[in-house]
Amino acid sequence: MILTVGTGAVDAATFIRLGGVFSSVVTGNLVLLGYAISGLIVDVALHTIVAVAGYILGVAVGTRVTGPPKEDMPIWPVRVTMALMLEFAFLILFSTGWVLTGGRPDGIVAFALLALAAVAMGLQSAAMRGLGGHAALSTTYLTGTLTGLVAAMLMPRQSGRLDSRGIAILAALTSGAAIGSLLVVNAPAVYPVVPLVMLGSVIAAAAIRRARESRDSS
Repeated sequence: MILTVGTGAVDAATFIRLGGVFSSVVTGNLVLLGYAISGLIVDVALHTIVAVAGYILGVAVGTRVTGPPKEDMPIWPVRVTMALMLEFAFLILFSTGWVLTGGRPDGIVAFALLALAAVAMGLQSAAMRGLGGHAALSTTYLTGTLTGLVAAMLMPRQSGRLDSRGIAILAALTSGAAIGSLLVVNAPAVYPVVPLVMLGSVIAAAAIRRARESRDSS
């Protein structure tokens, strides 16, 4: 949920200030790309290409960092934290550029910040896949989560009980987007605090948990 709040905030910033595209919703970006191609709208096409390419790069790098999920791996592997730390580094670069431009980047800087945000979201997606199994919930693309919830409500016997985690994650995305949008428009200098605090708190929690497990096993 915490990671998804950050996702909503990042997507809000890229949509509002970085070309009207998303940093993590690749499906929506591909639709925008088709629209741009049909009307020969170069600016929209370039922004969507940068966003999709950045996301793909982030997923590729994150997958290399986490490696394939294993049956005997811990609930939260160290490599997942490593991928999130790499995402944090990209968000630091993004936030620095954002603050230096007053939250209104343009030209090549806007493309660079869009690429950094998309890479960060790709890294997060790969990190969550690195959890493996039922724990590998998405915190970036949530169409499947919504589909599952609707199916569970209409066919509870076939779908099982309603997934409270799915509801919470969808609410977290909406909340993150709302908070991020308010800050982007009214307090752009403060905006980067939201995604950085969300991601940083998850990394810190993972580090604390690992330290406790190491202490208990020694």
